[in-house]
Amino acid sequence: MTVEQLFRLPDLGEGLTEAEVLGWKVAVGDTVHVDQVVIEVETAKAAVEVPVPFEGTVLKLFAEAGSVVSVGEPLIAVGAAVSGESVGAEQSSGSEQAAGSGNVLIGYGTKDDQPRTRRRRAKVATVARPAEPAVAQAPKVISPLVRKLARDNGIDIATLTPSGPDSIILRKDVEAAIAKPAPAVDGERIPLRGMRRAIADKLSRSRSEIPDATTWVDVDATGLMDARKVIGVGVLALMARICVAGLARYPELNSTVDTERQEIVRLRSVNLGFAVQSDRGLVVPVVRGADRLTTLELAAELTRLTELARAGTLGVEDMTGGTFTLNNYGVFGVDGSTPIINHPEAGLLGVGRITDKPWAVDGQLAVRKVTQLSFTFDHRVCDGGVAGGFLRYVADCVENPLTLLRGL
Repeated sequence: MTVEQLFRLPDLGEGLTEAEVLGWKVAVGDTVHVDQVVIEVETAKAAVEVPVPFEGTVLKLFAEAGSVVSVGEPLIAVGAAVSGESVGAEQSSGSEQAAGSGNVLIGYGTKDDQPRTRRRRAKVATVARPAEPAVAQAPKVISPLVRKLARDNGIDIATLTPSGPDSIILRKDVEAAIAKPAPAVDGERIPLRGMRRAIADKLSRSRSEIPDATTWVDVDATGLMDARKVIGVGVLALMARICVAGLARYPELNSTVDTERQEIVRLRSVNLGFAVQSDRGLVVPVVRGADRLTTLELAAELTRLTELARAGTLGVEDMTGGTFTLNNYGVFGVDGSTPIINHPEAGLLGVGRITDKPWAVDGQLAVRKVTQLSFTFDHRVCDGGVAGGFLRYVADCVENPLTLLRGL
């Protein structure tokens, strides 16, 4: 007898409740083993490979590439041949089966050095596989996300042509209806999905919750560029070093606001985020414990995380827990910006392009390497005096790196 073991999308951690299917690693009819990666999904944080906690033959795949699945919704059904006695034993023991590490993601709970007998047991739904219906049913929706998407966009489910098996309306059917331009309206509708939607949600929340203010200053970065040649690290690493030193002087800015308890939480360690433009969009890797690293260690960690970001292989732990963000938007060839704070942080320092400009030096006009620094801060954690003091200290270090050395 064949029993069906149903594996659902596991808890993704970090408060994540859904994921978009990027692609399947298996097909119906394939044989899988315990902890084999069967699907790759993308959360609001990163792309993650998901292992199955069962072994047997793949009976059904419940989601297609591009669809969004909520935690707890079915992903894959795996069938295993068992005897009648085995089935009875399963039923008498509460339908639990020792099947590897259980509903966990790779890197989140599965440890190869643990004995198989001590691994967490995964709860499975053990049911006889139902016969396929002989006649297609009327259009229906299984996923609550698909139903909500249709409702939010004013789409009548009954008017759609289902593309799924058994006349099931899929997400792509609703999105196709949404994408149809309204009469006499020219334009394209592009659904906000995956990383793009995560960025939109985070920035919208920052704008709606944080009363931010921005201050800026032009600085002579000739000294910074000279120091870069001597030390042998990039501008981003030097700015990170200066930024961390500024936060040590103005710890009010390395904080977050607990709105429920109406408290400012001043954080002990600096986890420095920095913006990286990748093929998946803007991502913000985090250098943990940046205040405990040397300049060369900071440079090495910035390089490592940048490479992971551009390769699309950053883990969730690489993009969470930031306390302050550094954004070098000068790489886009622009001088200034009013950046949006990376919620729930309290500040973001932006660096514009470094370019030759006329500058007064000891009363004489000279051509110098000039950049603009902009600082956006949460006005709840401090007033302009603190924000201005931080920005001025950073500017002084950029103009004369010895200022930083004197403070160490």
